[in-house]
Amino acid sequence: MKYLIVGLGNMGDEYENTRHNIGFMVLDAMAIASNTSFSDKRYGFVAIVKHKGRTFILLKPSTYMNLSGNAVRYWLNKEKIPVENMLVIVDDIALPFGSFRMRPKGGDGGHNGLAHINSVLGTDRYPRIRVGIGDNFRRGGQVGYVLGNMTNEENESFAKKVPVLVEMIKSFGTVGPELTMTSFNELGKPEKDIEEKETNSNTPNKSMKQ
Repeated sequence: MKYLIVGLGNMGDEYENTRHNIGFMVLDAMAIASNTSFSDKRYGFVAIVKHKGRTFILLKPSTYMNLSGNAVRYWLNKEKIPVENMLVIVDDIALPFGSFRMRPKGGDGGHNGLAHINSVLGTDRYPRIRVGIGDNFRRGGQVGYVLGNMTNEENESFAKKVPVLVEMIKSFGTVGPELTMTSFNELGKPEKDIEEKETNSNTPNKSMKQ
C-alpha cells in the first residue's frame, strides 16, 4: 500500500525557516527519523519511508507554493496513488502557533498551495494536517508574516510538536484518517485549551452534595 505525503513550502535558502515552510520541516524531520534522505526528482524532492508494510512517498514540491498542484498531480499519477491515500501538511494562520489538526477534506482556507491543488485535482476531498502558525501580524502584514522566519521561541515550541506530527503521518497510513483524528487531534489543541480542560476536570462540581 502506497501513500503520498505532501509537505507544502517554497524551495530556496531564503524560505528555509519561514512559517510558510512548516510542511517541508515536518517531512524533513520524518526523513531524518527514518534514516533516509530526499532526492531531486521531477516537480519536487522525494524520499521513501517504509513503515509496517506501507510505503510513504514524501514529496516537497519544487514548483513553489502557488503551483503545488502540478507536483501533486504528477506524483499521484506516476505512483498510481488514489487521492484518498494522499495527505497534505500545510501551515494555517487560523490556528494558534504549534496547534494542529487533521481533516478528511475541506476548502483551501485562503491558502494558495491548497487552492492550486484543489483546482488542479478538481476536488478537495483528501486528508490534510493543518499546522497553526498563528496570526500575530497587523492588518496588511500577512504576507510578511507567513514568509518571515520563525522566532527562537517558535522554533523551540514547534520542535516539540514535530515527533507527534511524524507519528500522526504514520498513523494515517496504518489505521486511516478517522482513527488518526480520534487519537491525535486532541493532542494538537492549543496548550491553554488543554490546561483549561484539565483544570475543569479537576474542579469539584459545586452542584453535587458534599
